[in-house]
Amino acid sequence: MKLEELTARINYLYKKSKEEGLTEEEKKEQQELRKDYIDRVKNNFRTQISQVSKKS
Repeated sequence: MKLEELTARINYLYKKSKEEGLTEEEKKEQQELRKDYIDRVKNNFRTQISQVSKKS
């Protein structure tokens, strides 16, 4: 799933949770999607940091 699709689905589930609530299956999906999103952000950050070099 692309990052844009992932964030769109997370946002949809968040909005639905506030308006009408989520089923147990949707709650589980929401948790998994959030974990996936956070893992991707961490990995991207690590990649960026690893490319930074210290100047003397």
